[in-house]
Amino acid sequence: MERFEDVVAGVREQVEPDSDERERLQKVVRALASRTEKAVADLPVEADVIQVGSTARRTWTSGDRDIDLFVRFPPDFDRETLESYGLKVGHTVLPDGHEEFAEHPYVKGEFEGFDVDLVPCYHVESATKIQSAVDRTPFHTQYLEARLDDDLATEVLLFKQFLKGIGAYGSDLRTEGFSGYLAELLVLEYGGFRDLLEAVSEWSPPVRFDPEDHGTETFHDLLVVIDPTDPERNVAAVLSPENFARLQHYARDLLANPRESLFFPASPDPLSSGEIREFVADRGTTPVAIRFDAPDVVEDQLYPQLQKSLSGVADALSRRGFEVLRAELFADDSAVLFFELAVAERPAIERHDGPPVHVREHATGFYEKYEEDDSYGPFIDGDRYVVERQREFTSAIAFLRSDSVFDAALGVHVEKTMRAGYEVLSGTQIDGLAEEFGSELAHYFDPKP
Repeated sequence: MERFEDVVAGVREQVEPDSDERERLQKVVRALASRTEKAVADLPVEADVIQVGSTARRTWTSGDRDIDLFVRFPPDFDRETLESYGLKVGHTVLPDGHEEFAEHPYVKGEFEGFDVDLVPCYHVESATKIQSAVDRTPFHTQYLEARLDDDLATEVLLFKQFLKGIGAYGSDLRTEGFSGYLAELLVLEYGGFRDLLEAVSEWSPPVRFDPEDHGTETFHDLLVVIDPTDPERNVAAVLSPENFARLQHYARDLLANPRESLFFPASPDPLSSGEIREFVADRGTTPVAIRFDAPDVVEDQLYPQLQKSLSGVADALSRRGFEVLRAELFADDSAVLFFELAVAERPAIERHDGPPVHVREHATGFYEKYEEDDSYGPFIDGDRYVVERQREFTSAIAFLRSDSVFDAALGVHVEKTMRAGYEVLSGTQIDGLAEEFGSELAHYFDPKP
């Protein structure tokens, strides 16, 4: 078994930028900042330019090509003016760039081989007075720059790469994992990568940290890290229970069996159509998939809506007696709500229990509702009325292909897209997903923590 220190040393060599890479980054940042300051000087307003993010804090891993520059405008600007000036500066600095949208639009583009985000924000006095969510970011950079020395920055690199390796890095709503800022605060809290892993392996939620002892807000998440720059914010709010548990599992795994493969895992080969059919045959379940065009919205809107839709349809299937063994969503050009059913067919009738007979008003209403229809009963079982009534859908496939699927809780853009057209695949038909989602299905049929 490899020693933990040997594994970490090997990983460090791969993720820590060398002097040439750092010098190259700094040169590009200086050039970008100069271009941005010139563009700002042409505006009828005073604003400054600040570098933020991991490249500003020396916590970027080798090969990362992301530079974040913020242009800070006076706080008395209205939002429309902020956006207008911010986009003007962005397009001047990055003429081939394109607009993206967080809380407000900004320009993203490429400059000398680096991916650049040029974001407008308000120059507020403190993070507690933000007018836009991005206004906090400069305060995060200032806070960590004052506390992360070179040794701690290297420990952050190790933790970030570990999170990437186990699939838990990123605070976007697709991943629901650990942001770079959260990773940095946790390393700072414990003083190093190994100490952090040892603590994580023993965590028992809820876990709470308040680096600056604000002590003012109460949160109910599994992990609570009070933002040292803003006491009303939990830095870990987006973290899912799965990623909390995933970090804990792999922290124990790495400490027990140190190996580089946890930092740099090999991706499974995409499944072919034939391999998918083999899995379906071996498992003896009924996989079903709803496939439709992916709604044209940003990822942080798309994935919550897909997740809501997945949960809504799974609940609708379960309520109709079609037992869902597992469910997953996939998205690329098309989107898929995927369900593996342990029960996909039900008998023509279903049992429906009524109230106890002694609850006169409700019992009488139940009895009168069913006594003249085609149901079996009402009859008495124990102390209550029961009927056996016709089931609306005896097949999960029939339900999914019917308009009743729209009674499920669907995301608004998902519902709109599905009403324009969707298809239902079942059984071995899901081999048709191989071309677009072969890798995702490889993960699905060979699940890991």
